[in-house]
Amino acid sequence: MPHLYLGLMSGTSIDGVDAALVDFSGSHPRLLDCRTFPFPSSLSDELHQLSAPSDNEIERMGRADRAVAETFAEASLQLLKDNHVRPDQIIAIGSHGQTIRHIPLGEHGFSLQIGDPNTLATLTGIDVIADFRRKDIALGGQGAPLVPAFHKAVFASSKKSRVVINIGGIANITYLPKNDSDDIIGYDTGPGNTLLDVWCKLHTGQNYDEKGQWASQCSVDSELFQLLSKHPYFSVPAPKSCGREQFNLSWLQQNLSSMRRFIDPQVVQATLVMLTTHTIAKQVLQFKDVEQVYICGGGARNEFLVEELESQLHECELFTTDELGVEADAVEAMAFAWLAYAHVNKIQGSIASVTGAKKGAILGTYCPGRKE
Repeated sequence: MPHLYLGLMSGTSIDGVDAALVDFSGSHPRLLDCRTFPFPSSLSDELHQLSAPSDNEIERMGRADRAVAETFAEASLQLLKDNHVRPDQIIAIGSHGQTIRHIPLGEHGFSLQIGDPNTLATLTGIDVIADFRRKDIALGGQGAPLVPAFHKAVFASSKKSRVVINIGGIANITYLPKNDSDDIIGYDTGPGNTLLDVWCKLHTGQNYDEKGQWASQCSVDSELFQLLSKHPYFSVPAPKSCGREQFNLSWLQQNLSSMRRFIDPQVVQATLVMLTTHTIAKQVLQFKDVEQVYICGGGARNEFLVEELESQLHECELFTTDELGVEADAVEAMAFAWLAYAHVNKIQGSIASVTGAKKGAILGTYCPGRKE
């Protein structure tokens, strides 16, 4: 009998929700389907605005909280319908929600995701596990990244040390040593697609640079690259995590203004690709025994970015996670299906060495949706 879960993930780029249908009945979770459902443009615009300080935030956040849940519910039910699966066949939904603030450091640090799980549970009739980050933060961790525990469960090898690179809006890496007794290491390296997408939208009207074609036509501006590389986040030791609070359009434009000369927007785009690939590769190369590197996330479809990354990681074999049986675009959504599975089965979903928490923990809050 299949053991079916749904995973829902909306990342820093705020382009839509990835919904994954996963079967956990075998020795390894099996992805049955994964699709991206775009946000209505009005909701996407509101979420972008809520990701930075603005007026009347609490009321607007409360309304967006419900609206995101409705979009998540529509995506869930459509994916089930397309796969001829009934809601009562799903054990639980694992919902990441939409992050609108991630400030885990300092007194009363926090990470805030919206997409009301009670509304989601009510609209789908399916039990929902959500709010995965706050238990880890309560234990002194940063609540991020959360995918390394899933990477370990699905991608670790006893024969070769591996690194998994997830390039979403923010990029993160997971080091998976072949000696399983070692602590797993994972953290955010810095920007992934978030700056690339917002800069591309500003100058071309397109939501992203398809296959990196726009960036690939220009060379890097070395002075701008050096300036962007001085962001203090890059020198902070792990465990660490980041978001749009550190890497956003305003930060980029402030740096451009300080240069006091015009830089062609395409050159800026090429430089941003180099910023992403260089900051990832620098971290990967410190793990001297790594033989295999697997890329996932939306950045895996940016051919120019992957080529640049491959040239900097020339000593390692570079693949996408498709080679391990999980589509690169589906990994994060599948991870939140796994986190729901872990919650239901009392499995720790966090790794203390990754987040900096006092200990690993069973993550998530349970919201019943199943009709009695």
